[in-house]
Amino acid sequence: MKTFLWFLIGVMGGFIAAHFVSKDPRGHDLLADVDARIAGFTAAFNDAYRAQEARLDSTTGN
Repeated sequence: MKTFLWFLIGVMGGFIAAHFVSKDPRGHDLLADVDARIAGFTAAFNDAYRAQEARLDSTTGN
């Protein structure tokens, strides 16, 4: 339970820090860059997953 409490405190602290960083124009640009990188990574991951899924479907005849 103590570990979970520290986890929650860390998550809340992260949200508070991100809120304050987002108020600064440089921080806002930094968070936008991080968001764009995450979006790019998830798009590449999804594309690779769909390609692998299509390849496996074609080999099994589905």
